[in-house]
Amino acid sequence: MRRIKDDQHYGCIGVGAGPANLSLASLLYGDTAIPTLFLDQKQFFTWHDGQQLPDTTLQVSMFKDLVSLADPINQFSFLSYLHDQGKIYHFINAQFDAMPRREYRNYLNWVCERNENVVFGERVLSVDFDKTFVVETDRRTVTADNVSIGMGTSPWVPPVAMDLLGDDQFHVCDVVEKARSLGGKRVCVVGGGQSGAEAFLDLISRPPGERPRRVSWIARRRNYFPIDDTPFTNDFYMPGYSDHFALLDKAIRQKLNADHVLTSDGISGSTLREIYQRIYIHRFTEGNEDLFSLLPGREVTNVRRGTAGDWSVEIRDIDHPGVATNVEADVIIWATGFRPAPMTVLEPVADRLQREDGELRIDKSFAVQWDGPADRNIFVHNAAPQQRGLADRNLSLIAWRSQRIAERIRGVRKDDQLDSFIEWAAKPEVPETMREMHG
Repeated sequence: MRRIKDDQHYGCIGVGAGPANLSLASLLYGDTAIPTLFLDQKQFFTWHDGQQLPDTTLQVSMFKDLVSLADPINQFSFLSYLHDQGKIYHFINAQFDAMPRREYRNYLNWVCERNENVVFGERVLSVDFDKTFVVETDRRTVTADNVSIGMGTSPWVPPVAMDLLGDDQFHVCDVVEKARSLGGKRVCVVGGGQSGAEAFLDLISRPPGERPRRVSWIARRRNYFPIDDTPFTNDFYMPGYSDHFALLDKAIRQKLNADHVLTSDGISGSTLREIYQRIYIHRFTEGNEDLFSLLPGREVTNVRRGTAGDWSVEIRDIDHPGVATNVEADVIIWATGFRPAPMTVLEPVADRLQREDGELRIDKSFAVQWDGPADRNIFVHNAAPQQRGLADRNLSLIAWRSQRIAERIRGVRKDDQLDSFIEWAAKPEVPETMREMHG
């Protein structure tokens, strides 16, 4: 397709239309002083569609939608979605303990359909700078004062599986499509987080004719640990803590992320209970003792084809490193997480951007530090957990982060919500003489 010159100059162009950039698009919507355009290469909106298993739910509050924590009366709030669909009373009466993930996906799609500044089916090729940002797509050339990068993540599997993926070995992001005809087969699920738990639960919950003969669940963690979703832990996911975290020494930040990973990457308690109950029923009431194999504290060290065309998964016991065993499987599902998608679109300006330990170095407004003009910014989403903590990749703070970015673009700054009950940093001692002067 031949590219054309778009004469419209934008206040902000977004690369990607996932939740992060949709949040910013929603907060900037209707501001005539800042025309916006958000582009996504997908032909239509999707959000983890390939792993939308039945009955899966979000691990964050429904109030942590695209806009509510920054602008409660915004027309793109989750409550506005429910009201527009005529089902707000039904949602309340349903008394969901957690929002169905499919409902959140439908809410995001509803936002896309009502924001004409969000365009699908257009791929951004590059972002350059010549007094203003020049954005090349596969259709046109556009210019902007600011660029917001929200390219999302890519599925990750360990090196031992990198060249083996196919119909009988795949990432959990494709579980809906590829895990259909597994009746009577041996399935191995690798990964001890929420996605691995959901895949395992789905497999052992299938009716007899569709249920695998055996499901093995391998996890590097020493048990299937729950997410820490308690009140004071959730203060890690408040704006004030994000700002506090950013000022800490690098070594401390790294340790905090490692120590508190289960505040973001643990398994929902309801999922664990349902798994345990299903296992109980299988073993003690239905006699399906050989259906499951639970193998936490193991690391996959190798995968190879067996003589019968199946897979042999070699695992090492973390507590007994010299002990290696094999799990035989017909199908392997890798629930091993995601990594940030490469920001190849920034290659034309890559040598002008500052970096910190593999991340683009950002300031307090999530703008990349660079050698360009102070009023021309590249903002990045979900790309700085080492600088901003685990919340940077979590849904909890997307509205607040977008608010920070929107305020930077507008040249204003509003007060944040009240600080945490917790005093994260020690306050400097006030000398006695100063206390007397201000007494």
